[in-house]
Amino acid sequence: MEQKSLKEQVYSSILEDIISLEYRPGQILNEKQLIEKYDCSKSPVREALMALCAEGVLRSIPRYGYEVIRLTKDDIYEMIHFRCILEGGFLHEICGRITEQQIQHLEKLDEKCRAANRDVWEHWEYNTEFHMSLLGYAGNTYASEELERCMSRMKRAYAQAYWDKTDPELAFDTRHHAQIIAAIRKNDAEEARKLLVDDLYDFGGENFLTR
Repeated sequence: MEQKSLKEQVYSSILEDIISLEYRPGQILNEKQLIEKYDCSKSPVREALMALCAEGVLRSIPRYGYEVIRLTKDDIYEMIHFRCILEGGFLHEICGRITEQQIQHLEKLDEKCRAANRDVWEHWEYNTEFHMSLLGYAGNTYASEELERCMSRMKRAYAQAYWDKTDPELAFDTRHHAQIIAAIRKNDAEEARKLLVDDLYDFGGENFLTR
């Protein structure tokens, strides 16, 4: 496996700090602070900051710094809508080719989601793996890459949703998984698609269908 470049390392570190809310929405970052923190030269820090600006994670404020952008409910709604089209659009194909072994893998991931009902990040990782695995069974690499990119951005929204909740009820976000699996096992792609839409619109402890 190729080692990450210094710019990629700094990029990943800044993004992880944003996701973990070490840097919160609205907070200003500056190059000097980051150069000292990551003990590197100006060039990789600036390149990482520019990449994060291009992806809508940061906003450059000339002669001041870089603001961490808060994802709005409209942003989240648009990402959910995109996922409904992407993931739902492949369900007919998935139902026609999925194996019993793959279905059992989805069931195990759903069990892990439910078991991690009080651990925000463990629950997120298993939920992400569930959706990545399901779409992956369509065998379309490009679609999987697009979902992975979207899930990376949604992880920030997930952090925002739960940062002030001391005892979150995480199972709300994944309560439709078992029903989706049951519909897929019956080769009922349309029912699976409807349940998937319901599942995706349950996000961050609220239902975005009622927005």
